[in-house]
Amino acid sequence: MDTTPQTYHLTTPNSPLSPRICRDTVALLLTTSGHAPHLADTARTLVSEVVTNAVRHTSTPTIHLTTAVTRDGVRVAVYDDGPLPNLVPSAPTVSDENGRGLLLVQALAQAWGTGPAHDPGRPGKHVWFELSG
Repeated sequence: MDTTPQTYHLTTPNSPLSPRICRDTVALLLTTSGHAPHLADTARTLVSEVVTNAVRHTSTPTIHLTTAVTRDGVRVAVYDDGPLPNLVPSAPTVSDENGRGLLLVQALAQAWGTGPAHDPGRPGKHVWFELSG
């Protein structure tokens, strides 16, 4: 594969099944494009966290996943109709059952961030991350 990204798009309903469908899709793309298993495993974890946040914290009817694969790694973006908050990972207490997803993204991704929806003038946001390897 050359350095031009091979970009794939997946749209899922806002459903409890969406994190699994999205993470398995990204892992399959990385595996079939010849990336090391550890990259697919890390991507699977991070996709699951980001998509789960969209499912839990938005009422968006659909979630859009964009995956750009190169020979050097992957960039994943998850779009929803939720507002663009200032997402800052914060340390949960020992008794918290949730709240570790963005900490995992911050710890495992080479870069990550947020941005506005993909359609100008449309409400929403996207959360993205990059992995290399």
